[in-house]
Amino acid sequence: MAPSVKLVLGSFAFVVFWVLAVFPSVPFLPIGRTAGSLLGAMLMVLFQVITPEQAYAAVDLPILGLLFGTMVVSIYLERADMFKYLGKLLSWKSKGPKDLLCRICVISAISSAFFTNDTCCVVLTEFVLKLARQQNIPPHPFLLALASSANIGSSATPIGNPQNLVIAVQSKISFVEFLFGIFPAMVVGMVVNAVILLGMYWKLLSAHKDEEDVSSEVVCENDVISHRFSPAKMSHSQEGASLKQWDFQNSQNFNNSQASTNLRSRGNISEISSIHSSPSLNSNTEHIDGSPVDWKNSREDAQNTKLDLSRRNSVSADVQNTKLDLSRRNSVSADAQNTKLDLFRRNSVSAEEFGNSCSLSSKKSFSIISADDEPDVPHKWKQYLWKASVYIVTLGMLASLLAGLNMSWTALMAALALVVLDFKDARPCLEKVSYSLLVFFCGMFITVDGFNKTGIPSALWDFVEPYAGIDHVRGIAILAIVILVLSNVASNVPTVLLLGVQVAASAAAISPASEKKSWLILAWASTVAGNLSLLGSAANLIVCEQARSAQHYGYNLSFLSHLKFGLPSTILITAIGLVFIRG
Repeated sequence: MAPSVKLVLGSFAFVVFWVLAVFPSVPFLPIGRTAGSLLGAMLMVLFQVITPEQAYAAVDLPILGLLFGTMVVSIYLERADMFKYLGKLLSWKSKGPKDLLCRICVISAISSAFFTNDTCCVVLTEFVLKLARQQNIPPHPFLLALASSANIGSSATPIGNPQNLVIAVQSKISFVEFLFGIFPAMVVGMVVNAVILLGMYWKLLSAHKDEEDVSSEVVCENDVISHRFSPAKMSHSQEGASLKQWDFQNSQNFNNSQASTNLRSRGNISEISSIHSSPSLNSNTEHIDGSPVDWKNSREDAQNTKLDLSRRNSVSADVQNTKLDLSRRNSVSADAQNTKLDLFRRNSVSAEEFGNSCSLSSKKSFSIISADDEPDVPHKWKQYLWKASVYIVTLGMLASLLAGLNMSWTALMAALALVVLDFKDARPCLEKVSYSLLVFFCGMFITVDGFNKTGIPSALWDFVEPYAGIDHVRGIAILAIVILVLSNVASNVPTVLLLGVQVAASAAAISPASEKKSWLILAWASTVAGNLSLLGSAANLIVCEQARSAQHYGYNLSFLSHLKFGLPSTILITAIGLVFIRG
């Protein structure tokens, strides 16, 4: 144990970090998780629990590099519509709510293993809300399936979640060994999770749609599969496309306004001619229902009407001339900017020679459409080629990881390859990287290292170690319980940082295979522990916040509704999965 002063001050700094990490909006200091992590790190150095040099050494750069690389790759996969295709898989030939629930469990688990659980939850939550509305079913079974399956699936690979990144780097376990060590437990856990959800919500999922509400609740399939992230900044190609669309809409508005003006003019002329041809105007007076009517005043009213209509027509003609002048200016400007619109001017000149305004409008519209459609063909092929390149680079990254290459540098190289292949300013994509998460990790590394130097974690593990040996079933059960509790009290990443080295050292005394198995048990239990409560993992909070803030499909996933499912599910899946962990 450290000296009493250092022990008290180090414990105080860790408590500050823990409170702000678990409750980022506490009333007395609502500065958030990232600032709370930095505050804890600064207090450790300020209280001289660790030196500045030790604080710098505590920051694990390989973990930060791996985390940054996987985030960049996920951003480019999102741009390449990977998650849109996952949304299509959710709705493709769906056979009802139960089928949809099972699909969510499978797709969420598999995709989170390779694209991180947080990313999958961010992207798929709104898909799930839309599909639940299409099925006319309350969305909370599907939201629970998404969050819980993402946590379970992310346990299978080192890149599935942050705590696995830490375990893979510290334990030096290769990607293949990690995958095959936990994959059987992940598959069984995913199936058990789906069965639990089906059992708990069978009646709700079996409810038929109300015939009166079907028409108002059904969502267009295109709407379901077309959700995308809003990009941080619009790219140049998107701006050009929007300008083309604006010009085309202006020309259409011009043609529509010309047609409507002609119709109004014809209506006014017919109205005036009807006034001229009315036989009642040939006499000064007439009797209607026995009372005389003075038609002289009526003639004057008709003349005033004609004058007013004439003024309106002249104003309309002025407006038409103004629109025509603006249209000509826009066409000249567009011609100077883009040679494609030269066709538009030629067709416009040829149309004017016919002297038919309706023909002029139709030819202008046709010329703009044909000029815009032709260049889209190579642009589409260029997009397809770029998407294929993104998928090939991603598959290459996964193949390199399976081949046992350095995980951090492999992820960084894949991220850099995607940036180069994009062949444009990478700032909009890099701005979407969660730098606050990287800073949070830096502060957490320093804070946890300082707390370890107080001797408190070692003393607690010395107390538990005799009962938590992984060479017998009872020891594995006690170790799993300790990990479950700490992961929900101190969060899973700090739990891994606090217990990892201690658990591995204890298991190494038994055998090298036991050491590897202890790391995999830590990865499995700390990840599945996130399903216990709504605050257990970031994926749960992401699903909750995304569902609450969805624009048209908002839903509030409460703490109690999650705990009702999470408590039995976590205990059962953790216990069953431990049987299938291979050392």
